[in-house]
Amino acid sequence: MVLFARLLRVGELKVTPTQVSSWVEALDHVELGSKHQVKDAARAVLVSDSSELAWFDAAFELFWQRRDAEELNELELGLLVQRQDRTELQLAEPGDKGSGESAREPVITWSDQERLRDKPFTALNHQERRAVEELIARLQFEPPPVTSRRKRLRRSGREIDLRSALRRNLKNGAELIELPRLHKRLRPRPVIALCDVSGSMEAYSRLLLHFVYALSHRQKSRSRVESFAFGTRLTRLSNDLRIRQIDAALRAAIERIGDWGGGTRTGEALRTFHRHWAPRVLGRGAIVLIISDGWDRGDPRLLGKELARLQRTCDQLIWLNPLLGSADYEPLTRGMQAALPHLDRFLPVHNLRSLEQLAVLLDEADLSRRS
Repeated sequence: MVLFARLLRVGELKVTPTQVSSWVEALDHVELGSKHQVKDAARAVLVSDSSELAWFDAAFELFWQRRDAEELNELELGLLVQRQDRTELQLAEPGDKGSGESAREPVITWSDQERLRDKPFTALNHQERRAVEELIARLQFEPPPVTSRRKRLRRSGREIDLRSALRRNLKNGAELIELPRLHKRLRPRPVIALCDVSGSMEAYSRLLLHFVYALSHRQKSRSRVESFAFGTRLTRLSNDLRIRQIDAALRAAIERIGDWGGGTRTGEALRTFHRHWAPRVLGRGAIVLIISDGWDRGDPRLLGKELARLQRTCDQLIWLNPLLGSADYEPLTRGMQAALPHLDRFLPVHNLRSLEQLAVLLDEADLSRRS
């Protein structure tokens, strides 16, 4: 019941310990074998506003499914993981002195790597998380470049620049002796990462920010990678994640995010992105990564509208969902149902192997739909 209350808080229901206690007392007066009576008692005590009913109903059906204790412990749902205290998210100072061993550079053997590749992020202990962070930093990927509309003079170009040819050969009368050629320029492909940092993603957000940081520092032109976090609002993290020292970069990013661990309104965040940032960062051939579990309290119609608009203006719209790594997961939430028709790819991002597979995908030359 306490875990269920935490799940409700993910959806911004202000459930207090007193309400949970009242629910416990209310169960003395209903038939525990009746799902409807238990649900009605919970709704009467825990829901304070009619706008919260939809989230309550969805959360109740998700949480109170028939599961044994072992399956519940292993279930890869960020929604069921106890929310960490925010102080645990703060990174240690780079200059901290320990016992002599460097916590920043764990020694990772081949067998450790194989074991950690398939271990869910939610099952990692502190030492294993540090090892996975180190492995994420070693990932190799470079999205293929995109051809620019502008052309430049080059000897090996296939197209003759007639205007330059006429101008250069004026001294030769009517003889075209010099034939300057044009070559299409290659530019780094824009990559935009939008990472969900709401309460339901707390088990994943920090490790996935490590991946976004690695992506920003693997690109030959870092200015082509733009990073954002969203929950109830959109926050640009690009400048923070370009800081060379990783711990300082992530600390600056976390401090900038004002709604870490709150609710999720993806449609409103994407609308803000289109209004204020898309004209500046969404260049030709862009790859857009949305990292979220799809648990959304906003208007699903707005989410669908903004995703349709985003898909029209980028080459690849990829949704990375950590819950997709669970064998029994189905995208039944309103947010995911609104999003799926507009996605080019829908991929899991729940362990190190899934990130390695994503890195391979970003390296593919035929990744673009249009170029």
